[in-house]
Amino acid sequence: MEFFTISMLNGLSYGLLLFMLSSGLTLIFSMMGVLNFAHASFYMVGAYVGYSIAKLTGFWGALLLAPLVVGALGALFERFALRRVHKFGHVPELLITFGLSFVILELVQLIWGRTALEFQPPSKLQGPAFTLVNSSVDGLHVLWGAAPAAMCTAADAAVKVVCSPFPATRGFMMFVALLMLLALWLMLTRTRIGLVIQSALTHPEMVEALGHNVPRVFMLVFGAGAALAGLAGVIGGSTFVTEPAMAGTVGSVIFVVVVVGGMGSLAGAFLASLLIGVIQTFAVALDYSVLSMIKTVMPDVKASNTFVNLTISQIAPILPYLFLVLILIFRPKGLLGTREG
Repeated sequence: MEFFTISMLNGLSYGLLLFMLSSGLTLIFSMMGVLNFAHASFYMVGAYVGYSIAKLTGFWGALLLAPLVVGALGALFERFALRRVHKFGHVPELLITFGLSFVILELVQLIWGRTALEFQPPSKLQGPAFTLVNSSVDGLHVLWGAAPAAMCTAADAAVKVVCSPFPATRGFMMFVALLMLLALWLMLTRTRIGLVIQSALTHPEMVEALGHNVPRVFMLVFGAGAALAGLAGVIGGSTFVTEPAMAGTVGSVIFVVVVVGGMGSLAGAFLASLLIGVIQTFAVALDYSVLSMIKTVMPDVKASNTFVNLTISQIAPILPYLFLVLILIFRPKGLLGTREG
């Protein structure tokens, strides 16, 4: 039971990190029609800028300031580069953001180096948020914080005790992601700013006639999307690892999330993030092969086929892309999408 609970929480926390990334990408696409290939690079910049700011102001200062810095960089890129090619269509937009991702990668390596940095979370987030203690005598119960070593060691050899801690950094990540979802939903559906942003894409002439500067709206939307990626970078960089490869690690997966959830659908991105996070986490944790499952039915079966001997954990990295292929075949609009890519 503790395996299922911890794996589910790990999957949800990873899925919510994917949502923190994909929400900014979804916001940019739904409001501007731009598929930003450099979005994961803004995530990486958020981690590195957060690391540098944290050395001066601490983690909480970095959590506040780094997204603002990344958002400003995103807004400047939209104003002086992306806006100039917007009139030429989607292909130039894709190419310029694709090129930006390589420029950012090289700049990060020049400034911070090629090795991983030790971006430590604050002391309050170090250690477990809670510990699941599963005893063969007392059953499963939750203990807030770290469990005492004596509790995780049974005095009697016949009693089996398993302690499974859940990191506080992952719990904080889940809290921030849910807070972000609520804030975005309230802004887009309950405020005048959200109404203007949504109208600027579908009826730009009407929005201009009402006195709003549509290019400025698009610049702010792009900057906000980059800022969300920067916020995810600060949390993801301190929770996992801050290195130049971090953008490539999640870059392709967030595009899978956006397509599976439905292009431009924030609710779809949230649902797809959780599904992919949980599926991939459970797949990594399972050490069963096709052959082992066949042997439960037919114990005498022997097979030398490499595919049959592959474990579920070995094929876990390709599961999101398999999910993507199936979605494109059977539901091209995505789970909650309203238009096809």
